[in-house]
Amino acid sequence: MPALSHRFLPLLLVPVLLTLTDVNMSSAADEVPDGFQAIFNGKDLTGWHGRPHFDPRKLAAMTDEEREAKKNEWTEDAQKHWSVENGELVNDGHGAYLTTDKDYGDYELRLEYKTVPRADSGIYLKGTPQVQIWDYTDPSKFGIGSSLGSGGLWNNSAGAPGKDPFVLSDRPFGEWNKVRIRQLGARTTVWLNDMLVVDNAIMENYWDRKSPLFLTGPIELQTHGGEIRWRNVAVREFKPEEANQYLSQHESQAFKSLFNGKDLSGWTGAVENYEVVDGAIRCKAGHGGLLLAEKEYANFIVRLEFKLPPGGNNGLAIRSPGDGDVAYNGMCELQVLDSEHEKYAGLDDRQYHGCAYGMAAAHRGYLRETGEWNFQQVTVNGSTIKVELNGNIIMDADLSKVTEFLAEKPHPGRERTSGFFGFAGHNDPVEFRNVSIKELPATAGKE
Repeated sequence: MPALSHRFLPLLLVPVLLTLTDVNMSSAADEVPDGFQAIFNGKDLTGWHGRPHFDPRKLAAMTDEEREAKKNEWTEDAQKHWSVENGELVNDGHGAYLTTDKDYGDYELRLEYKTVPRADSGIYLKGTPQVQIWDYTDPSKFGIGSSLGSGGLWNNSAGAPGKDPFVLSDRPFGEWNKVRIRQLGARTTVWLNDMLVVDNAIMENYWDRKSPLFLTGPIELQTHGGEIRWRNVAVREFKPEEANQYLSQHESQAFKSLFNGKDLSGWTGAVENYEVVDGAIRCKAGHGGLLLAEKEYANFIVRLEFKLPPGGNNGLAIRSPGDGDVAYNGMCELQVLDSEHEKYAGLDDRQYHGCAYGMAAAHRGYLRETGEWNFQQVTVNGSTIKVELNGNIIMDADLSKVTEFLAEKPHPGRERTSGFFGFAGHNDPVEFRNVSIKELPATAGKE
């Protein structure tokens, strides 16, 4: 692997395929598809600044004055190496990367690029490397994957989904390449020249692989060793409802619905304490208890959407025996909680949203605004449990290895190998909808 400072390539851009022609971008408004916004005006660098390969955490830790001074320093360097010609962004292969002033969360990016032999570039997503762009004909880099083509998440770990593109779809030098990138949380999909090259892969946080990708961040166009040109750069941001829809659609045919959206057919337990309202299961205010799907499950992946009222508290029952306190006599209770509400400020880390209650903490800061629908996927496989919230892995733990428990209270149920899935209400009107499940083999490998 080459020196990292020279290899961080920008992440995937989500192109909604455009038939963009090589015209002066002063007419860029005519080139942008419905719902997209041009983020390069075809005339100058308005909306962009310079930033080299730099840890966003270090930037955030600076004072406002320090941050502004650093940004001005980088931008001065970028202006020496970036120019605009005939509506195209042009970089000479050197200098700070061109970085959007705006940060993005869930979005689709489209752009076109044209580069030269032996050049190397990429697209940073949320300030993190990267979606790779390079010379697929250069034998000196075949050992690190150049012969596989551009578009992969090159800085993902070896063997991780998305690191290598599915197919080589680069066009010959001298021709424009079209990139389309969709990023939902860390879930990243890339198309290069209309070919799917990365499908819904988790983009790793290069800066801290033990943490999820940043919630938001800028798009950066990397410079590295040869001229590269960019044009027709446009973004469409997704609202939560649309982001949830995309997340739930991936391989949805493999999942079986547990809720018909009309009544509680197929559910048992504290049925009288729950109601169906506008296609969602809602715990009645002031009530609670276990609402469980009829069938027992061993290894499985469950998907659902949930909506929290202010201060809302509920939980997902995992391998429940059917009664009792699932946090202790089941494999675990996964917290469903308005974690940032002031009344929960003093909780233990193992009590916030997404945690295996009392046993394993989850990363915070990835819930949508209170009152909006969140998408969550939970993978239960042997003694391991993984929680994905809005496209971000917030917990991945092996409960068999937990040795310290909240209040030193034992969790005898954590060794259960099967049980019921459902909801553990705690008196708040938390809502759930689009509940579906996929059973995994008893010997399923960790996903």
